[in-house]
Amino acid sequence: MVDLKLLDYLEGFITPERKARFLDILEERTNYLTVAIEDVYQMHNTSAVVRSCDVFGVQQAHLIESKFGKRLDKDIAMGAQQWVDIKRYNTTTDCIDTLREQGYKIVATTPHRNNCSLTDFKLESKTALFFGTERDGLSEEVLETADSFLKIPMVGFTESLNISVSAAIILHTLTSQLRKESINWRLTEEEKLEKRLDWTKKSVRSLNDVLARFHGTK
Repeated sequence: MVDLKLLDYLEGFITPERKARFLDILEERTNYLTVAIEDVYQMHNTSAVVRSCDVFGVQQAHLIESKFGKRLDKDIAMGAQQWVDIKRYNTTTDCIDTLREQGYKIVATTPHRNNCSLTDFKLESKTALFFGTERDGLSEEVLETADSFLKIPMVGFTESLNISVSAAIILHTLTSQLRKESINWRLTEEEKLEKRLDWTKKSVRSLNDVLARFHGTK
């Protein structure tokens, strides 16, 4: 449970405009849709996908980093990593298992399967979109265990798009669809409070000193 007294205290250190901005953004955030990025080599691609999550209101991004280590560049993400919850995994199996336990449908994005075009895809349950490496795409593990496949329709000679471009197109399309649905896609009230506290902490200067005064230890 969020400490409401602490939240109220810390919000006294930010402007009313910033607090209002947090409240407005949280009304558009969702955990109904999430993304998982598997072993992307180019650091700027992972960072750009996280940035797209923030832009389109997707609160969580799951990063599988079994091959190349941490692939998030804060300069390219342009601060989005502060506002999006980054979940890191050492293996693809851990990521898939965790998302399934949380009730997510696993959807593999790939141009090489004909399961469903983005124009026909319908969000009918919590969905995790998996994006793969720049050259080889998703691993066989993801392709073999996915509940369905999703591709962006293309009419040119090129058969695929850069991962960050693909993610932006798909997230824009599906979050637009989500906001037109009657399903309960928004964060819960508790989740909103948790993020208000988290974001407020990230906005307060000399946070440790401020917290010490609140707890009476300074």
